[in-house]
Amino acid sequence: MQIKLNNEDRLFREEVSTFTQNNLDPAVAERVKLGYYVDKEDEVSWTRSLNSKGWAAPHWPEACGGQDWSMIRRHLFDIEMRKAHAPTLQGFGFNMVGPAIAKYGTTEQRAEYLPKILNADQSWCQGYSEPQAGSDLASLRTQAVGDGDDYIVTGSKIWTSAAEKADMIFILVKTDIETKAQLGISFLLVDMKSPGILIEPILAFNGRRLWNQVFFDDVRVPKGNCLGEENKGWAVAKNLLGNERLMVSRVAENRRLLGRVTDIIRQEIQQGSDLGPAVEQKLAMLDIRLQALDATALRLLSRFDSGGSIGAEPSMLKLKGSQLIQDMDCLLFEVVTYYGLPLDSVQAERDPIGPDYADMIANGLFHHRGYTIAGGSSEVQHNIIAKLVLGL
Repeated sequence: MQIKLNNEDRLFREEVSTFTQNNLDPAVAERVKLGYYVDKEDEVSWTRSLNSKGWAAPHWPEACGGQDWSMIRRHLFDIEMRKAHAPTLQGFGFNMVGPAIAKYGTTEQRAEYLPKILNADQSWCQGYSEPQAGSDLASLRTQAVGDGDDYIVTGSKIWTSAAEKADMIFILVKTDIETKAQLGISFLLVDMKSPGILIEPILAFNGRRLWNQVFFDDVRVPKGNCLGEENKGWAVAKNLLGNERLMVSRVAENRRLLGRVTDIIRQEIQQGSDLGPAVEQKLAMLDIRLQALDATALRLLSRFDSGGSIGAEPSMLKLKGSQLIQDMDCLLFEVVTYYGLPLDSVQAERDPIGPDYADMIANGLFHHRGYTIAGGSSEVQHNIIAKLVLGL
């Protein structure tokens, strides 16, 4: 199993690095570096630059506009993208519903949706969780009742990131309430402009609109928008989450953050701050933890690429990657001291009161606390490890 880069990997990383240097707007990269949100126009422009290279969705099948990359190559690509402070692409489209459409979609569905995702002409959001159905998705209650050539959808979805600006939403619904839970679920593609859809914001405590609740009141959805077979949407959802569960280590983002921590500490010392040896020790420990996480991720991804079986290891990667990001945030907050205010300048509609690199640190710290839940709560991951690894 691979735990180090070979020469081909190094050449590939150099190619990606050269591409970002030649094509990524430095002003956009600076906004990403400092933690500010990127305008939609800049995100679209960068997506189309990648698409022209064939790198917008390189993990998709070649027949669908991708490169059919291995997991290792995806891992290395993500590291270089984050290292260059490139904007992240619309994950719900590229990493979730896009691959599902490529695998389960009809010829008409693939032709309708995949080119629009690749060219950033269409954005998506995800409708899985409900107020009473989070990690236990099988208990969802949103229903889709057949009515001629349409479904009539009624219910609600919660924690729906980016719903306020999405063109489409993919949702799990109950189409057969009489059968076993997983067997009565279908996977629908829904136009967000459909009559009967209401989007209500859910604000973080610092005032940021990070999530939404989406209500469906007798929303008509053509039966042709069912992805896969009716009542077998659970298989689509499991496959959609299956391969992506291997990309949960957050190594790329952790590498980007470690670079920021190192750079900010250097600037603080140059400005005369006496940070003391404890900060250097914490930085060294973060670096060691990241190297261990990266080596573990490479070992696991190479096993998958070689056809090996994967057990509970992704749960470990998810736990350790999320905890590492949160600990880096804490060290950043400690280093910038009182400049790490809980309300960033954009939200407060004022100029930063300290150095530009300190302005969004608190925002990042608060946002990344959600990683304890996002992608499967830490409690659930601990339970998986306890059951499948420890046999408890």
